[in-house]
Amino acid sequence: MEVFNQERLLQVHERIAPYIHKTPILSSTLINEIAGCAIFFKCENFQKMGAFKMRGATNAILQLSREDQQKGVVTHSSGNFAQALSLAAKSLGVPAYIVMPSNAPQVKKDAVKTYGGNITECPATLKDREETALKIVNEKGATFVHPSNDIEVILGQGTAALELLQKKPNLDIVITPVGGGGLIGGTALAVNLFAQSTKTIGAEPFEVDDAYRSLISGKIETNESINTIADGLKTQLGDKNFPIIQKHVEEIIRVTEDEIKNALKLIWERMKIVVEPSSAVALAAILKEPAKFKNKQIGLIISGGNVDLGKLSELF
Repeated sequence: MEVFNQERLLQVHERIAPYIHKTPILSSTLINEIAGCAIFFKCENFQKMGAFKMRGATNAILQLSREDQQKGVVTHSSGNFAQALSLAAKSLGVPAYIVMPSNAPQVKKDAVKTYGGNITECPATLKDREETALKIVNEKGATFVHPSNDIEVILGQGTAALELLQKKPNLDIVITPVGGGGLIGGTALAVNLFAQSTKTIGAEPFEVDDAYRSLISGKIETNESINTIADGLKTQLGDKNFPIIQKHVEEIIRVTEDEIKNALKLIWERMKIVVEPSSAVALAAILKEPAKFKNKQIGLIISGGNVDLGKLSELF
C-alpha cells in the first residue's frame, strides 16, 4: 500500500526543483470583483514546455535506476505529456519514445521533435496506442510512463499545489481542471498533507464529465463523446489516481462550452496571459457557482498555456 506523507512530497519537490520553473502566482482585482472571491492563479502556463506535466514527467524519470534511464522511457500522448516527457528526458540525457496518433496536430508533433522525442505514429485508437507503446517497451527495454495514472507522475504534479500552499497557506479551496486525474490527484494529496482545512474541488466540461459520474457511481466511467474545446481534458481517470480523488476531492463542478469560452476570454483580456481552454474550466466553475466561493480565498491551478494559434477563431 502506498504511503503518502509530507516528507515524501517534499522529497519529490526537492528532486525535480533543478529541472522545473517555480511558477508565479498571479491575481486580478477585476476578476476577483466579478467572482466575489479572492483567486490566486498558480500559473503553470509559465512552466517549462508550457504545462504542469513537466513536473510529473521529470519525477518519473528521476525515480528510475541509471540503467533503466539509459534504456529510455516511452509514453502514448497526443498533447502536453508527449512534450513534457520529451523535454524532461532531454534535460536528463534519457531517450524518449513517444507514440502519437497519426491525426495529432502537426504543431504538437513538431513540438515533440523540438524537445528531442522519437515519434512513432499509430492509428488514433487507445488500443493501437497501447499496443504500439508495448512493442517499443519490448524492443528497447524502455520504461512505460503513463501521462496521469502513475504514482510518481501524480506526486510530481502535486508539487504545483505544494508551491501554492507554501506561499498561500490559508486558502479555503484549491480548484483544478480534471482530465486524466494526475493534476487533481496530486493536488488533492498536497492539500490533504499540508492544508487539511482546505478543500479540493475539480472542474470538468459537461461534454467529458466522466470524473463527475465516476465519483457518483464509485467506478471509473468513460465518455461516449469528447466534443469540447478543452482538448487537454479528454482523457479518463485511472486506477492509481481514482482512489485518491474519491478520498480527497470534495466535488467536481461541470461547465458548458460557452462558460469555458467566457472564462478563457476573461483571463486573456484581464490578466494578459495566454492559457489553454482546459485551464479556463476551473475559473468557469467558480463563476458558475458564485455562492459556493463567495468571500473565500481560492487557489486555482492554471494547467497550461499550449494554444494552437491557428485555431484561435474556434476559441472566441
